[in-house]
Parts: sequence; C-alpha cells; structure tokens
Amino acid sequence: MANYYQPEIETASREQILAWQNERLVKQVQHVWDNVPYYRAKMEEKGLTPADIQSVADLHKLPFLTKDDLREAYPYGLLGKPLSDCVRIQSTSGTTGKRVVAFYTQHDVDLWEDCCARAIVAAGGTKDDVCQVAYGYGLFTGGPGMNGGSHKVGCLTLPMSSGNTDRQLQFMTDLGATIICCTPSYAAYLAESIHERGLRDLIKLKAGIFGAEAWSEKMRHEIEKSLGIKAYDIYGLTETSGPGVAYECEEQTGMHINEDHFIAEIIDPKTGEVLPEGSKGELVFTSITKEAFPLLRYRTKDICVLSRKKCSCGRTHVKMSKPMGRSDDMLIVKGVNVFPSQIETVLMEQGYPANYQIVVDRINHSDTLEVMVEMPAEHFSDSLSEVHEKEVALVNALKSMLGIYAKVRLVAPKTIARSEGKAVRIIDKRNI
Repeated sequence: MANYYQPEIETASREQILAWQNERLVKQVQHVWDNVPYYRAKMEEKGLTPADIQSVADLHKLPFLTKDDLREAYPYGLLGKPLSDCVRIQSTSGTTGKRVVAFYTQHDVDLWEDCCARAIVAAGGTKDDVCQVAYGYGLFTGGPGMNGGSHKVGCLTLPMSSGNTDRQLQFMTDLGATIICCTPSYAAYLAESIHERGLRDLIKLKAGIFGAEAWSEKMRHEIEKSLGIKAYDIYGLTETSGPGVAYECEEQTGMHINEDHFIAEIIDPKTGEVLPEGSKGELVFTSITKEAFPLLRYRTKDICVLSRKKCSCGRTHVKMSKPMGRSDDMLIVKGVNVFPSQIETVLMEQGYPANYQIVVDRINHSDTLEVMVEMPAEHFSDSLSEVHEKEVALVNALKSMLGIYAKVRLVAPKTIARSEGKAVRIIDKRNI
C-alpha cells in the first residue's frame, strides 16, 4: 500500500498537473519580468514579453539560464524578492570559486520541506520513525532540506550532519534510527563500520534516502544487503532548492519529479532543442513556485531520460532516470561539486602552469581526490622537503577553494602526457 504525504497532489491527474503548471508558469514569468532585470533583459533580447507565454506549450520560447549566468549575476542579480522578505540562503561551489547562492522566502522553505517530506513518506517514513540526517548542514542543502522534511512528516529527527562515525553509530543504536539520510558512499562506509563493530543486530534501520553523488545499482544492492534496508535515490540542486526536486518510490525505477513546483524538459545539449519524451538529453528545470530565486529554464548539465510510464505506486508525476553523466566537466566528489576550472584557478594563482591531472577514485566506499601537478622548470627541485612544502601549500589552497581535501602530487616538468586534442584532465576510476 503506497503512502503519500500530499495524496491529492502526488496522485493528481495529468490534466490537473498541467493546469497547475500552466497557471503557475504564466504567473512566474510575470513575476520574473517585474522583479528580475537580469532575466528581463534576456527576454527582451529575444523579443519576448510575458504575454508571449500563455502555457507550458510556450516554455521553449524562453531563454535558458546557466551556471555562468548565476556567476555573472552573483550575488543579488537573480533575486526575485526584496532581501527583507528573504529568510535563508543556501550555497554550493561555483565553477571558478564564485559560489552559487540561492535565496529563500519562508514560503520557499515551506514548499521545499514539503518536497523532502514527500520523499521521506515515499520511503515508508511516518511520524513513528526516527530519521537520522547525516548529510552536511550549514550552506549545503542536504542537511537543512531533509531535516525540514523529517519535521513535517513528524519523525523524531536526529540532526547529525556528516562525519563523526562513532557518534553516528551511538545515536543510531541508542535512539533506534529507522531511516538514514546521507550520501551513498557514506552509507556504505557506515555499513562497513557496523559490521566491523558487531552492531548489526542493534540496528533498526528500514530505509535509506541517498543522494548528492552518483551511485550504481550494484552499490544500491550492496548497501541494501549489508544494512537490511531499502535504499531510495533522491535528486536536487541548490539552484532549484536542494534535495526533493525528485525522489524514488518503492518501485525504484526512476525518481518522481515534483511537477507542481518544477517543469522538466530534456534538451539536446548542443543545440538547445527540446527533445521528445523518452529521449536522452540534458535536464532543464523551471521553478514555478519559487519566490526569492525563481529560475526559468535552468540547464542542470545532468544527462537523463524522462518517462511518463504508469507507476505502480500510484504517483502520477513524471519520472527522471538516474543522471547518466554530465554535459560539462563537473565531478561530484564526496557530494561536493568539483570543477577542473576551480583547480586550474588555484594552480595559476600559485604560479603553476595548467598542466595537471585529476584522479578520482573510491577506496573503501569513500571518494578520493588526487591532483597531479607539473612543476614549472624554474621551480623544479630535487629537495624532498622543498617539494613537500609546496605540496602542503597547494593542498591548503585547494581545500579553501573546493571545501574538501585533495591530495597533491608535484611531478617533474613534462611528465604528464600531452594530447593532440582535448587534454585528458580527469581520470575517474570509480565504478559508477
């Protein structure tokens, strides 16, 4: 028997969903036109006014927004409400160090938490559950989003944040956590720690809600088997709110997009042309209920497929597949967005040439990040202590830019293979 947090919305007819979308899109376009000069200029450039957008059928006429726009408009250029109406920001790292900052009114926070609550209920959560939120808190959206969703469902919420495994396991056993929310790699690490410490019989978990990084079906089955749970996928991005844009139900064949809040399109990443349903392409989102940060046609760079195939859970909202890759060079390491351009920025600032290689691996279920950097000929040194000192300086500079630890290995000039075409900057050894 399927459970719903907002049954009248989650099982609404296609006609009803489309009616909501048409009405909300028209209203949102007017809101953006009136309050976001940056996007209004983009519309004017295409000769558009709000009168040209009468329904979802006209959505394709609107200009796209990209991460570059967010960087250019930083911090307030895409704000749709006065700052006095905003109660929160969340943030993620941008491509070259300028962060993406998203704003929320109280209304935005409430709707976001509703979306996260739907995900928790779809995973079997009720007010009798103990929900352990082990996503990062602070600027990262994972912790705050799932925390709010858990409150709305009425679960006893354990706001653990990420890391500190000893404490995670103590609370998990002492308080009888039944739902765990974290990255899949951390879930696998927790499972390992539980088995090593002989705690398996003391664990009461029944479900896990895992997102913020790519994971395979094989990894899902391993986590399910080792923890004795059902593992659910969740999708979101800071630019549109955070986790809960889409979530899995018990069928586990894709994630239902909350279509009363977001309109999804699939486009050809090269031409920007909207592709027919069932096509593989880049996912684009339009936020139709956000007040403070109302993004229209935001290009996510995630490659996936949408499906309207009837779902056995009874939910009627379109499903997206797991992202099958990116149309840009972003890496997700330990749930954090990492762009080669960020690493390049640090190297140039520190006086190194742009001859580097990024090696990502997953060891003991945890992502590792290593950056191999060529030393300029004039700085080349045989002194190990001198090289070590330089490596430490780069490690610190990268941590400051990326927010996570990256191992640095300085190598002799001309030792990183040159290529005739596009330089091979990234070696991703993770099997995902």
